[in-house]
Amino acid sequence: MWQAVLNDIELQISRPNFVTWLKNSRLINEEEGIALVALPNAFTKEWVQNKYHKLVLGSLRNKKDNIKGVNFVVNPNAVTQNNLIKPNEITPKPENTDQLVFDELKVDPETNLNPKYSLRSFVVGRTNELAHAAAMAVIDAPGNKYNPLFIYGGVGLGKTHLMQGIGNEIKQKYQNKIKVKYVTSEKFTNDVITAMKNRRMEDIKDKYRNIDVLIIDDIQFIGGKPATEEEFFHTFNALHQNNKQIIISSDRSPHNMPVLEDRLRSRFQGGMIADIGLPDYELRIAVLKNKILEKNINLSDEIIELIASKMQRSLRDLEGILNRLVFYHQTRKNEINKAFVEQIIDETVGAPLKNVSPDVIIKAVADHFQIQVADLTNKGRKKEIIEPRQIAVFLLREILDLSYPAIGEKLGKRDHTTAIYAYNKINNELTKNSALNQRINLIKESIVK
Repeated sequence: MWQAVLNDIELQISRPNFVTWLKNSRLINEEEGIALVALPNAFTKEWVQNKYHKLVLGSLRNKKDNIKGVNFVVNPNAVTQNNLIKPNEITPKPENTDQLVFDELKVDPETNLNPKYSLRSFVVGRTNELAHAAAMAVIDAPGNKYNPLFIYGGVGLGKTHLMQGIGNEIKQKYQNKIKVKYVTSEKFTNDVITAMKNRRMEDIKDKYRNIDVLIIDDIQFIGGKPATEEEFFHTFNALHQNNKQIIISSDRSPHNMPVLEDRLRSRFQGGMIADIGLPDYELRIAVLKNKILEKNINLSDEIIELIASKMQRSLRDLEGILNRLVFYHQTRKNEINKAFVEQIIDETVGAPLKNVSPDVIIKAVADHFQIQVADLTNKGRKKEIIEPRQIAVFLLREILDLSYPAIGEKLGKRDHTTAIYAYNKINNELTKNSALNQRINLIKESIVK
């Protein structure tokens, strides 16, 4: 089961982060719904506990419904030849320190919804207001307007928060008279596999076709899984024909899901498609202030503005930075000043792709646009090469922090001012152009893989 959990998690975070923090973890025991997970040292335990505990618990619950919480413990022998650890080898821990109890998350086992995700705590800005407005319309008339509702955007932009918020709002507004079910595509796939193995496909029909609102997260992961796509297609049709609401999320639009069957793509495109773009500066500030109130901590406006200016790509990363600041402040008594915050941000932002070479980035861009590497690195000025070359400039600067003269030299011996113009152009368009944002995310994914 633990290997299946790790496979699930590896799909959701970058490869370097997975290898650094979770690859060497081991599931030691599971008793009365509490999973016991061993990690090799105290620092790793604290990091996983603060940054990945919800992800680990969610993945565990996808594999086994009765999981209520997870304990993280330190064991230097977590990495062993046979991957087994005896319970008496575990380092003792203070009672109740590490347990992520079920009561904290309060996940409803019937709906899989977490009441923590409410629309009242969802901060609305220019880049997510369309998706929020569509969500409110669905709540007012489930199944009768914007069906299906397809929400897409990059990692950490609030898709799950919004979707679960819709489910919780519908539950409350209609006093549980409307049956809601939230699942990840991984959970749906596992249910299909189990039903096939046990020759009980009617279980899928009973579970997913007798509800009023189906919310399915990260639908892109069913692509290329024929049996899952087939079952989801029939589930989709059964619900849609009976005016049952379907809400779907993905990291990309239906048009950019190449492995998805055309008949499913057309179903998705037949409803309301709403994107969530990169958060602009004002939204990042508002989210930070909201999280600071939730965590009951005190940060100066200077520190808030510094974090907002540096962390431009993900709202989840904003919270991750806050968690890390609070952790170091409370455990190591570090003063939260400008230098300390910049150090934490540099460590967090710079880690994932630091070992990538410029040639790998240039090739990834060329492959994405289906052009030759030479098209990017020669002195040609073909119109169709302009955007790919500008994106290559942006990624070389963003990922490797290459100097503009070095980037210009790498891409056709161009002047550094050309590289500066290209970087600024792409950077300015990212918060306005969801298609461009999606392109860059897809290229980054191919680099990590």
